[in-house]
Amino acid sequence: MADAQRIAQLESELASLRAEMQDFSFTVSHDLRASLRHILSYAQLVQEDAGPLLSPETLGFLNTITDSARHMGAMVDGLMELSRLGTVALQIAPVQLQPLLQHLVDELTQAHPQRAIEWQLAPELHDLPMVLADAHFLRSALQAVLDNAVKFTAQRALARILIRAQKDTAEGLVTLEVQDNGAGFNPALQAKLFRPFQRLHSTKQFPGLGMGLALTRKMMERMGGSVGADGVMDAGCSLRLTLPLA
Repeated sequence: MADAQRIAQLESELASLRAEMQDFSFTVSHDLRASLRHILSYAQLVQEDAGPLLSPETLGFLNTITDSARHMGAMVDGLMELSRLGTVALQIAPVQLQPLLQHLVDELTQAHPQRAIEWQLAPELHDLPMVLADAHFLRSALQAVLDNAVKFTAQRALARILIRAQKDTAEGLVTLEVQDNGAGFNPALQAKLFRPFQRLHSTKQFPGLGMGLALTRKMMERMGGSVGADGVMDAGCSLRLTLPLA
């Protein structure tokens, strides 16, 4: 009886926390967006009304204001997505990895026709059993990891991306590894890799907000899985997604 009461109490607390998070998310989304719209609108009005009278330096200031406001808007979007991932209801079911991976690889190949990308799909991917996951979350997590490999090999004449898997029957897990020959990262900064807005490379080198892997970690954790990474500066990166077997 005590255990049942404790479970009921925890469920009530969880529901309360989710409600608070939804209220917070609405406030952040509505109020911050309204302020950003005002900044962008009035900066544009100043440019239209006084543009011919302003010096190039002052116009540069206005451009910086608008660029920063747009960047902040993108950051708000990222925080909203991260918040949503913590409250959305999941539909955990058996999912086959290999067809999903092949579909995503085909999509990325078509999206980057100008790139020389050598995809290497290990033979064991064809024999993998199904995993327990939310199909939408799993697709998004895999896409983020593959996008990451494509992005950080952009400076290579030939990008090599290896996808392999290892099944641990004893633990009931399967680990999918995506290894690339891209820019890699400083291993001393590895702790920052999965935090929101933590970038290990400059935006001049590689565009983005630094939210992709933070969102991936959230999705994997919610599905009962995990994500890890290894890298060497200018010598590639390896990302691993671990999920329970169906």
